[in-house]
Parts: sequence; C-alpha cells; structure tokens
Amino acid sequence: MTTTPDARPTPDDVRAAAEILHGAAHRTPVLTSRLTDAELGATVLVKAENLQRTGSFKFRGAFHTLSRLDAGRRRAGVVAYSSGNHAQALALAAQLQEVPATIVMPQDAPASKIAATRGYGARIVHYDRYTEDRAVIAAELADRSGLTLVPPYDHPHVIAGQGTAVLELLEDHGPLDALFVCLGGGGLLSGSLLAVQALSPGCAVFGVEPEASDDGRQSLRAGRIVSIPQPRTIADGAATRHLGDLTFPIIAEHVTDVLTVPDDALITAMALFASRYKVVVEPTGVLAFCGMRAAIAADPERFAGKRIGVTVSGGNVDLDRFASLVGTG
Repeated sequence: MTTTPDARPTPDDVRAAAEILHGAAHRTPVLTSRLTDAELGATVLVKAENLQRTGSFKFRGAFHTLSRLDAGRRRAGVVAYSSGNHAQALALAAQLQEVPATIVMPQDAPASKIAATRGYGARIVHYDRYTEDRAVIAAELADRSGLTLVPPYDHPHVIAGQGTAVLELLEDHGPLDALFVCLGGGGLLSGSLLAVQALSPGCAVFGVEPEASDDGRQSLRAGRIVSIPQPRTIADGAATRHLGDLTFPIIAEHVTDVLTVPDDALITAMALFASRYKVVVEPTGVLAFCGMRAAIAADPERFAGKRIGVTVSGGNVDLDRFASLVGTG
C-alpha cells in the first residue's frame, strides 16, 4: 500500500488490506432467510460482522492500521477514541501485535464494551461525550506521550481495512444490484464503496444512519461536511457529529444516497435478527437492514427480484440492555 495518513485510499488498497488480514480477521458468514426474501421480493445477503473478532467490523481497520506501523511507533504505542467497537478492536489488535494501547472512551459507553477493552489490555481514559471533545483529548495524549493516533474512521489504512468486509461478500457471492451499509463516521461505507468499485461497479450503494444523527445525509445534500450537535440515539456506534475529510469525498462521489431510520425501527430489527437469524445484533448493527426495508417499502418495483447486500456492523450490546430494548419493541 502506497498511501500516507493523508492520502485517499483506492480499491487496490482494499485488496492489499485483505491480504494482510487473511488469517487474522474472520471471514465472516453471510446470512440468508427465505422468509425475508419472500417478504421483500428480493434476494438478501447479510454480511454478519457481528461475528467478527471483538464483535464488529472495526477489527479489520484496526489490525490493518497497526500492521503498517514501523518499529518505533509500535514501541511507543497508540491512542484512539471510541464509543466502544473501535476501542475493543484496537485493544485486541494491539495485544496481538504487542503494541501498547490507550483508549479514550465516553463515561456512558456500554459496560460490556468497557470491560472488553480493558480485558484486552488497553489503558482507558474516560470523558463526557456531551461536554468534552474526544478527539482533542486523544490528540493531547498523543503529543504528550509520543503515541500514534489511530482514528476510528478517517484514516486510509482504517478505510481500506473496513472495506474488506464487502470485498469478501462480493468475492463469495458475486456482484450485487444494491448494497446497504451503516453510516457513522463513514469508514465502513467509504471502504465498501471502494470494494464495490473493484468487484461490482454497477451496484447502487446506500448509506444508512440514525434519524437523530443525520450529518451524513445533510453533508451529501450540502456538498460539504456538515457538523451537528452531539446526537442522542440508541445507535451509539453511529452517533457521530460529522464525516471525515477522507471519508466524505469518497462517499460524495460514489454513494447512491444516504437514508435515515428512527430508533424504534432498530429495536424491531434487533428482535427480528434474534428470532429469525438467531444472532444478537446491537442497535447500530441493524441500521443497514432497516434502511433496506424502508427503501423497498418506498419503491418495491425498484428492488423486485434484485440481489441485495446488507452489512450488519456489530453485535456488542449488554444482554440486559438488549432485553430491555427488545422487550419494548
């Protein structure tokens, strides 16, 4: 890979990342349901990244990025900020590659994510997501201690690593007519768009974000990065304030559209995945599935008989939280 931390990644970079991740990341299964296909009138292929190491696609970008560090940066260590999934992913990737890791996490992050991150050996620094800036805190730690900052989405190696999930989907199941991908900061969506360019260039790609965190949709409409106040949504992994300087141009150039879904739709989908697909998925993880169902409901003829890919981004949710949400859905 020839990219620098400020360079825009390419489809070839996604392919190169896949070679590095071979044997390190799980080649996650693709879930199908005849009942879902019959209900929606399409063939739906669900890429189950909730079954990835650490429970989300984030392991791909984290492991790939650390693998690109030189010996000096490895010894000094890394720092990251995350509401949970990037934290766990970087902590495990750092443990596997013997790199010291510090993670800046919100005080109200799910207890299971905090425990898992600490269990992988990372040092945790807490902050208040509504009054403090996590990026500023991480940057100060990096400057003070000589750490390498590994952002959750706006880095070419992270983007390339995340794109390997959809690269696998296309390699294993062939070209798609449409693809729905959850959208927070844009790492998975921009990486997925690069993979689609490589293996399924005719595929329509939709980003899906929570209604309360619609900065991506606003940015696409405005033609520039739009920053919003800290959103409140049960989809904590997508509760971002803005897209990245690297992710936005890729999304703006290649995405078909950005859709939004309400939190109550996420709860219904979590229950559906538990009952129909027999897997536990976190609220953020079902964003793309909810967006797909809404898109088909709005325009069934457009998707009739089509092959549709859906990313399930993660499954890290406390069981008591899962029970309380699904119990009300």
